Amino acid sequence: MTGAGDSTNAAEQPRSLNFRLTLEYDGTDFRGWQLQAEGQRTVQGVVEAAIERVTGTFCRIHGAGRTDAGVHAQGQVASVRIPTRLGTDDLRRALNANLPADVAVVDAAEVDDAFHARFSALGKVYRYRVWNGAIRSPLRARATHAEPRPLDIEQMSLAAKWLVGRHDFSSFQAAGTEVDSAVRTLTRFEIDGHRGDEIAFEVAGEGFLRHMVRNLVGTLLEVGRGRREAAQMAQILAARDRTQAGPTAPACGLTLIEVKY
Repeated sequence: MTGAGDSTNAAEQPRSLNFRLTLEYDGTDFRGWQLQAEGQRTVQGVVEAAIERVTGTFCRIHGAGRTDAGVHAQGQVASVRIPTRLGTDDLRRALNANLPADVAVVDAAEVDDAFHARFSALGKVYRYRVWNGAIRSPLRARATHAEPRPLDIEQMSLAAKWLVGRHDFSSFQAAGTEVDSAVRTLTRFEIDGHRGDEIAFEVAGEGFLRHMVRNLVGTLLEVGRGRREAAQMAQILAARDRTQAGPTAPACGLTLIEVKY
């Protein structure tokens, strides 16, 4: 039989609400987004730990994308149900007070129960930064890939045009990846910057395969060095063979800029 005391205790429990958290992090010292074996530091792990310290309850969070070890985020999105009476601003402040210096909640919003960071996403925007200076830049080392050889931005931009649209990107997915389909749609691929200075590769699409952006950039860098012709991109796409594309660009240059809903 349920007594009056039980009813009172139930009423005192905060209601579980669905939140969308927008996160910024420096991925250098993380083993990626997703939880790994015990002892491995991940973004998901430290955010879940902060939520538990704030609320006293363990809450599983779901990210819009599983960034790899060393990859950064300016606008990663996570959804999570949290039992709390805190307003969104207070929740954001409380979480940031309990997070390490290399990750922060930049926005918190209460959302409809149907919202899911991954399954509700319509697309993502990534930016890959290359430092093309002849002398290495220590201040850029954690967030850019250093490529001291001069790069031809015009030729790389021509090559990138072949990639926009709906294609089978098997040649640009991580070796050994098993997916139902490697067909993806890129809506934009822009390269901006100056030879001998910082160059940014910005790509937007509905979805991406594992290591896809880094493999695309690694291949474009070969075009920039004169090792490949821009028009070869069509042949690489048609081959559907990872060995036909260039190397995987290092993780340090990649940032998840935005998740679109």
